[in-house]
Amino acid sequence: MTLYTERSKNVSRTWLLMVAFATLVVGVAYAISLYRNIPPEVGLLFGLGISFVSGFTSYFYSDRIALSVSGAREVKKEEYVELYRILENLSITAGVTMPRLYVIDDRAPNAFATGRNEKHAAIAVTTGLLATLDRSELEGVLAHELSHIGNKDILIMSVAVVLAGTVSIFANFFLRTGFGGKKRDSENSSGGILAIVGIVLIILSPLFATLLRLAVSRKREFVADATAGLITRYPDGLASALRKISAYTMPMNRTSDATAHLFISDPRGTVGVDGGQKKSFISKLFSTHPPVEERIAALVGQKGV
Repeated sequence: MTLYTERSKNVSRTWLLMVAFATLVVGVAYAISLYRNIPPEVGLLFGLGISFVSGFTSYFYSDRIALSVSGAREVKKEEYVELYRILENLSITAGVTMPRLYVIDDRAPNAFATGRNEKHAAIAVTTGLLATLDRSELEGVLAHELSHIGNKDILIMSVAVVLAGTVSIFANFFLRTGFGGKKRDSENSSGGILAIVGIVLIILSPLFATLLRLAVSRKREFVADATAGLITRYPDGLASALRKISAYTMPMNRTSDATAHLFISDPRGTVGVDGGQKKSFISKLFSTHPPVEERIAALVGQKGV
């Protein structure tokens, strides 16, 4: 197993995910056209247009959006010499192009990677992370983020978030405004059935989009953890870092639901491994990250592999 073990699969999954979301958006647009007595071709073209714009934006501008929303600033080697050297060495070990380095002025220990590909990637860490972790722990976190870059996770996660948000906004807009036009005659049985199906699709589409986005994020955290352990050859470093990061339960100063899944730990605040609380099934289902306990257990078990 290497950093590139899952790359080919991730490329295929990225395209499948984009097609799935595009199909969902077009389906919602088509359902709206049926329900509001609008020519179906108009709904299809509108849905395709929304899908194209969302895909274009997520591919070319997701990194800028994520960094801006998080308040990250790009730093030079002279400002953080040791941090820069660690990232440089890990990039060589991982066999990836060294990403741009950003720092977020925030006491909460956290980090994330973003970008559309290896040559346009960036890693951002908080000042709280630098103050909290020792060298081996910091190496584990940076290796985790490099794994997201090398495994092509950063693109699929960004695309999923933008398209999911588009579906939610699209559906909410229709439910609030009615999208104009006149409803079909309810006496037409086939039209009535299509209208019911359309309404159900419109109501549930934001939930489907959100669940799929969260599922993708949680699964890839385990893969990135495992790959980071292979890169550093010391999975205990990342395990220890996760313990310290999860112990800080306060949210970051600047958080957003749209970018929360990108971070190594939920920036909106979490319950640490020593918090004495167990998450319910529903809480886990809607969490952007898998339980820290499970991630640590997987890393500890990796030592025996």
